[in-house]
Amino acid sequence: MAETKFPTEMVNLPSKGWFYDSANPLSSGEVEVKYMTAKEEDILTSQNLIKKGIVFDKLLDALVVSDVKIADMLIGDKNAVLIAARILAYGKSYEFDYIDPITGEKGKGNLDLTKLKDKKVKFDKDSKGKNEFEFQLPASKRVLTFKLLTSGDEKAIDKELLSMKKINKLTGIDPEITTRMKRAIVAIDGDREIASIRKFVDNEFLSIDALQFRKHLAEVTPDVNMSYSQIISDGSEEEMTVPMTVQFFWPAS
Repeated sequence: MAETKFPTEMVNLPSKGWFYDSANPLSSGEVEVKYMTAKEEDILTSQNLIKKGIVFDKLLDALVVSDVKIADMLIGDKNAVLIAARILAYGKSYEFDYIDPITGEKGKGNLDLTKLKDKKVKFDKDSKGKNEFEFQLPASKRVLTFKLLTSGDEKAIDKELLSMKKINKLTGIDPEITTRMKRAIVAIDGDREIASIRKFVDNEFLSIDALQFRKHLAEVTPDVNMSYSQIISDGSEEEMTVPMTVQFFWPAS
């Protein structure tokens, strides 16, 4: 019996493949994605995968035809592929709930997903094929070497945060911001020791410097612009962020 061939589409990555090593297939700046079937819907309904936080990774493993590792994919590129997969599966219209900031009540939003555009990021000033950058902190003048986070980094961050859950309950402090920065920063003034990076973030990172670093990181990170304008109860427009939960793949019936 001949093997069934499912239709596919090429998806352009927000990074244009610029920050991947030339040996990595992702450096082409695009990936081939197949249309979703009922088999992939089984993945989306797996409570075990949802609880583990890996349901989207498993879905992409099943849908991406190109010979790439999802763990290598920059988070912004992964977002773009997920959006494309959703459009191919259920169409461009996405209905979702939002909380009205005036009334605090739940409202219904509706968005054409094809209207979402990639963030504007200048690539030409960075070396092609290298995911490593420098940023001098404005107050302390120390130099950070950092990288753009990948799907694999995101998984490692989630795992670390989960391991600290009991301690977090006792302290009442959620260390997500510092945990993410420890993963993004690869050197402090050229010192690449993990212990040095953790010590710096925990004890030496001035708030004014941390704020400017987070802003810079957001500016240089290729991604899909997930913001949209929603008309709220008083008739004004409010900028909101498109929610991307498991329900993203289940359109309202």
